[in-house]
Amino acid sequence: MNSFDRETLRALADDGNERALDRLADLAEARDDVQELSDLLDEGCLHAGELLTRRAAAARDLRELQRIADAGYDEAGEVLDRLLAPPD
Repeated sequence: MNSFDRETLRALADDGNERALDRLADLAEARDDVQELSDLLDEGCLHAGELLTRRAAAARDLRELQRIADAGYDEAGEVLDRLLAPPD
């Protein structure tokens, strides 16, 4: 990943640049900043939703998966459904 100044990425994201939002999510993930990832998801960053879903699925955190799905990342709902499905 290219190393970019967070403030520059934030300015680009604020102007509607979705790739800049994705890079901000990558930076938040690298810093283990779950709150920033959540904030980015609330801004519509699907990449943040993907990263949060991976974390929640690994932790088997059903409530967090529901929250992520409710915030607009549909894959979290699919993961939640798989976890809740009866064993084969």
